[in-house]
Amino acid sequence: MIDNHHDDFEQIVQAAGIPTTEEEMRAEWDQINEDNGSQISNDSRWSPFWRLISEIVTKPALWTVQFLINQLLPNSFIKTATGMFLDILAWALNLIRKDATKAVGMITFIRENTTTSIVIGPGTVIQSTPINGQVYELITTETKTFPDGELTVEVEAKAMAPGENYNLAPGYYSVLPEDIAGVTEVNNGQEWLTTPGADKESDDELRLRCRNQFTAVGLFHHDAAYKQIISEFAGIRTDYLYFEHEAPRGPGTANCYIMIESGIPPQDFIDDINQHVDDNGYHGHGDSMICYPMPDVETDVVVTVWPVANLDAQERTGLQEGVANYIRAAFRQNNEYSPTQTWPQSRFSFSKLTQELHRTFPEIESLDFDNRDIVTAIELATLGELTVKLEY
Repeated sequence: MIDNHHDDFEQIVQAAGIPTTEEEMRAEWDQINEDNGSQISNDSRWSPFWRLISEIVTKPALWTVQFLINQLLPNSFIKTATGMFLDILAWALNLIRKDATKAVGMITFIRENTTTSIVIGPGTVIQSTPINGQVYELITTETKTFPDGELTVEVEAKAMAPGENYNLAPGYYSVLPEDIAGVTEVNNGQEWLTTPGADKESDDELRLRCRNQFTAVGLFHHDAAYKQIISEFAGIRTDYLYFEHEAPRGPGTANCYIMIESGIPPQDFIDDINQHVDDNGYHGHGDSMICYPMPDVETDVVVTVWPVANLDAQERTGLQEGVANYIRAAFRQNNEYSPTQTWPQSRFSFSKLTQELHRTFPEIESLDFDNRDIVTAIELATLGELTVKLEY
């Protein structure tokens, strides 16, 4: 979030001797009137003359000054520019705002037995279970036949719409809206994503790349160059890249640990990044700079929830599912809620998560986590087994 610098820009205008309020402008008109020896003495604010001055001079002047303070000056600096103005400033640095992209991954289909030949064709829709009332859909993009003797087959599928919300955790995509004869189950497994979906680059994300660009001009021997290379190729935010410089494989070597909005990126995605870095001959960290998925530390979470009185069975079930999905969002498994999320090199606070759950779900009378805070180095806290227990 960018700080409000309105007062700073107003001071810049005032320092230039430009009046910024209606009162200051009226005083300026009075002084000009006096300096020019005008004989007008009826300067009451109710006089027809001064009402005319207010309408045809003061108001347009105020519009101009307010435009200068609220629009022109803020949009002249990368730190405070927004929208198309920031796009123009980024263009001057040879950067273009990244468009939204669709998630692509492999969905596992499971059949009842191996005796019947089953073909999964393009256009097959797979849905997620509802998350806060929202259902996400993938659609297959290829034709696959179950291999002889195998109960499973993996089929490539693409999100119906662009955005990072489709980068759901394993197990979410498990619904076939139209049954396929002989298929008993469908799911997205571990590392199912081959290309994570991304939202259109936000102003804050584009600012990070603009700031990084100033330090990347040499293109060698520093993190900024690699941040530029990786973020432009893979569409990853620059603050999702963590470097290790302590010669992990000997002198002149470095590692880059990468996370994405949904947590740990798949290895195939990381392999593509390494190939791009290698193919383009970027060796700013000596002859060896290798990208890796961010290491993770898996934590089982147990929480006991006491609902308020008089909830019916359906409301209790809805509360239990809502709490579970909120906690999953904190561990980057979905984007349907906005909790404080896990980060590398940080402390994940369960007391803060408790406060956020209370604010989000007024049906909670009390709740208690069995867990203590998670403190991470260059690693990301991920969710293992989640247990949400409802008490009466």
